[in-house]
Amino acid sequence: MPQIVQRSAALGLLSLVLVSHPARADDATRELLDEVRHSFTLDGKPIPPEIFRDIGDGNLADSLPIRVTIDVKAAVGSNLYGDEITPAGPGWIAQRPADKASLNGTDEYAYHYVGATANGLLVVLASANKGGSCTFVTLHILDLAGAKAFTPEGQVYERINVTALRDISLGDRWYGTARIAGNTIIVTTTRSGPTDDSGKAPVMKVEAGRPQG
Repeated sequence: MPQIVQRSAALGLLSLVLVSHPARADDATRELLDEVRHSFTLDGKPIPPEIFRDIGDGNLADSLPIRVTIDVKAAVGSNLYGDEITPAGPGWIAQRPADKASLNGTDEYAYHYVGATANGLLVVLASANKGGSCTFVTLHILDLAGAKAFTPEGQVYERINVTALRDISLGDRWYGTARIAGNTIIVTTTRSGPTDDSGKAPVMKVEAGRPQG
């Protein structure tokens, strides 16, 4: 009988350990998700602008993005997105790939984080310049979620994934503002392109939601 009691106690202790570790991991993940929604940073570090190159802004040949999800936890501080991040105007940050210089100039990817909608989606204005005078601006609506995966050694680790839900092209050298009211994104265009001198400021409203079904 004593052996059974001791074994049960050991199993109980093991159960506590197994239960408590996921809880701590989940708390840490929730904190990271909250930080991304609040400031689009992870552990105080900005999420690299070049992720928008890879979820569609670097591909003008296809109407729909092909790579749609990025683990931003892995992206921050990675070699893939290791180019210097610099300010690019009020509220904007940018990256210029060091190996993409050409006769037309250097590629540049930048973004301005607008914020999170009431239902937790992320709203970002991003710009892409692939050398030359054209800078294409896109309104991105992103989903955000934690996800578990395995390392090559078989250990479980947490991903922080952003997934493109909707991308709206605003045009070449677009100027304007975007703000959030609940789940509605209000985009005001002050200049739709380099030749726009109309002085008009049209407003577009976009409902941010997750696909159903």
